[in-house]
Amino acid sequence: MYKEIFHSFLPQTLQVEIQGEILMVGLNRPEKRNAFNDELILGIEKVFENLPPSIRCVVIYGIGDHFSAGLDLSELKERNAVQGIHHSRMWHRALDKVQFGTAPVIAVLHGAVVGGGLELAAACHIRVSEPSTFYALPEGQRGIFVGGGASVRLPKLIGVARMTDMMLTGRVYKAEEGERIGLAQYLVESGKGLTKGKELAQKIAKNAEMTNYALMHVLPRIADASQTEGLMLESLMAAIAQSSPEAKQRLNDFLEGRAKKVGQ
Repeated sequence: MYKEIFHSFLPQTLQVEIQGEILMVGLNRPEKRNAFNDELILGIEKVFENLPPSIRCVVIYGIGDHFSAGLDLSELKERNAVQGIHHSRMWHRALDKVQFGTAPVIAVLHGAVVGGGLELAAACHIRVSEPSTFYALPEGQRGIFVGGGASVRLPKLIGVARMTDMMLTGRVYKAEEGERIGLAQYLVESGKGLTKGKELAQKIAKNAEMTNYALMHVLPRIADASQTEGLMLESLMAAIAQSSPEAKQRLNDFLEGRAKKVGQ
């Protein structure tokens, strides 16, 4: 049923496949290095608005040689300031649905992760990169500014100074350095990104639903809050999570030797 729903609105620039509890989402403009036009970003928004309740994790990847080379400048329309704000807010709306949706999202990265491609990756919860990956924010060299959420999300991953450097100088981070500074959490062998992404997705899908919700929706707000407010949010979330029947069952399984210990 959901396959038909997806394909009723999906553009050709997206490829979607349900694999059990995991949804695979492929950016499908390989001839354009998966550069974003409005159709593609709105397609992503539609996917995350219509996630089936059975989906427990999403994997986003790029079809072809690149994850995404960013905004398709050949389709960039001339806009006045108000139109530009509305276009930027469209990106914000779409990527908020990725970050604050109903299932955690893993980005599998290779080749270009540039501009809007890096903004999409930053909205995901886990990033897996291959050795071919490179990261850049060329907006500073194009006379423009980021508009898809990078100024909010990227400093939380790599710091304000590194993002400033990327935009002022056009600095490009390769895969190993990107993993070291926090642009990705995993660096795997060439061609192994999707395998690792699916492996992580299967682990995440087994988590308690409330835990995944807390990590997606509450932890980012704790990080943005003052210490006093953050600690109160943590207490409230801890109490809610541990009171769920699933959490009680999992704790009993551990105490009675039915669950693996850390490191096993």
